[in-house]
Amino acid sequence: MSEPRDGADQNDTPLRTLIVDDEPLAVERMQVICAGIDDVNVIGTASDGQAALRLVAALNPDLILLDLTMPETDGLTVARQLSGEESPPAVIFVTAHDEFAVEAFDLDAVDYVLKPVSPDRLQRAVGRVIARRGQRAEPQSSQWLEEFWVPHRSELVRIPASDVQRIDAERDYVRLHVGDQSFLLLQTITSLEERLDPEQFIRIHRSHIVRRDCVSGLRHEGLGVWSVEIAGGEALRIGRTYLPAVKKMAGR
Repeated sequence: MSEPRDGADQNDTPLRTLIVDDEPLAVERMQVICAGIDDVNVIGTASDGQAALRLVAALNPDLILLDLTMPETDGLTVARQLSGEESPPAVIFVTAHDEFAVEAFDLDAVDYVLKPVSPDRLQRAVGRVIARRGQRAEPQSSQWLEEFWVPHRSELVRIPASDVQRIDAERDYVRLHVGDQSFLLLQTITSLEERLDPEQFIRIHRSHIVRRDCVSGLRHEGLGVWSVEIAGGEALRIGRTYLPAVKKMAGR
């Protein structure tokens, strides 16, 4: 009989953890790393998505260390199916591929760890699970994207959406501007626009989205051409398609 996840008496016990990966060497490596983390107790392993779902039902784990790219039933499918449960286990995606980060966090993943996994990085991810323990049943505060996880120096870093001042399109990528730094994310600007809070962000051009409170003014360049002035004095041209919405924002 499986042990329950809920209850205050569970908060200080190690996380009952399931490792899911179709590569035996990867599973072995994760077991070795987990053995060195006091807050983790590995209770089983699975080599494919369907086996993972069966073990979740049988063992009721607190945490799944879940590979993304597996044959037939992949990690995203497993997480999507588990997200429909009343009290799903926490999910940390463990993968060699960074391009699925946006989809992963749509499924409320706690973290997204890139292979090869270091003990310190996994320890930080487990710490996030512990910090969220007992809070997974709370409803999402917003339907909009609230944070980005972007590749940076061989790992993924969390960037709150409210910290992003501007987003530029670069072919199949977008560049997020955060203060003096910028980060590339594999996502088209159109698909990203659909998931951003329209009260917080506005698209001004086919290549630019800006945070509304970063707009300091509008400038008429002549011949019907307008630009947005943003913090720091930079001017970005407004596309004709987006001009009415930008003027409405400015009360013109």
